[in-house]
Amino acid sequence: MSDQPEGINVQELDPNMKPPELKTESIQWYSPLEAPFQITGFAWFEKEGLYRRMPQSPSHPLSHGVQSLANCTAGGQVRFRTSSSKLFVKVVLAGIANMYHMPATGQCGFDCYIGEPGEQKYISTTRYDHNQIEFSAPLFEWSNVSSEMRMITLNFPLYQGVKELQIGLTSDAEVAGPAPFADDRRVIVYGTSITQGGCASRPGMCFTNILSRSIPREFINVGFSGSGRGEPEVAHVLAQIERPALLVLDYEGNAGQPEQFRQTLPAFIRIYRERHATVPILVISKIRFAKERFDPVLAQLAEERKQIARETVAAFADAGDKHITFFDGSTLLGDDYEECTVDGGHPTDLGFIRMAEGLAPTFRQLLK
Repeated sequence: MSDQPEGINVQELDPNMKPPELKTESIQWYSPLEAPFQITGFAWFEKEGLYRRMPQSPSHPLSHGVQSLANCTAGGQVRFRTSSSKLFVKVVLAGIANMYHMPATGQCGFDCYIGEPGEQKYISTTRYDHNQIEFSAPLFEWSNVSSEMRMITLNFPLYQGVKELQIGLTSDAEVAGPAPFADDRRVIVYGTSITQGGCASRPGMCFTNILSRSIPREFINVGFSGSGRGEPEVAHVLAQIERPALLVLDYEGNAGQPEQFRQTLPAFIRIYRERHATVPILVISKIRFAKERFDPVLAQLAEERKQIARETVAAFADAGDKHITFFDGSTLLGDDYEECTVDGGHPTDLGFIRMAEGLAPTFRQLLK
């Protein structure tokens, strides 16, 4: 008899680990593309009707990485009110969950918050067979809760595309439009894989989504994993986003060598300033990576790039730009920064919470 341990099927041992059975009797399905549902987080949605973060036919040629990752739906939200005692989603993804270091619930799932803008509370995440592209999943079902109207926010997947989405509510439920934002101007956050949400356990834990709950505005997440390099073409396209309230540049982690960063950062700012002379710009240096504690060369490169960002912001300010600010991102994760990541660089939920909490006061100040 072999003394080797057998593989464990946790779903057989713990029923709480199984995807829930779907009971969709008396459910009416809605398209969130139609009123009264509101789609936010996709700057070109009103023109193109796509769950996509950059225009299909951009005015300036974008890299293959940016064009591909623009189909990932990070930062997208569906907002509405309903009295329904059940909420389901039907989803057709562009691909399966396939990341080795990020939960499928964050890469490909939706999660749900209930509450008014600035007061949302998490309730659940889609659970489904992660080998499938198409799935249906409940987000809540209850029989002992009052049927009052509730504000719902659904967060889109962070690292996969969504081809189709339907929302299932009880057939007798009321459905209405969402509470409006206090200000319809948008917060645009450009950056790297960390900006995109790698490697949050679920979409609501990406730091831009966390900030959107404490600062109730529309956030446009334009983080491109490995491809947030500060190209001038991207600056031209982002400058076309209407109703900007704040532009955040957090791409140092993909910026390359210090001299490359020294060229791209001021050029990016100048291009944006051609169209938006007074929109606040916040330049954030990157968070600390675990290897920097042990590798002095990596630590020195990070310090050089941070100094370039600081000097660039100071140069614009000295030239008369009163709406540009530098933030030292190396402080965001705290002294135990290595404990806040999955792989030494990409934050866990703990890391994203620390980032959001550290950035929130500066965001609020600039948005005044």
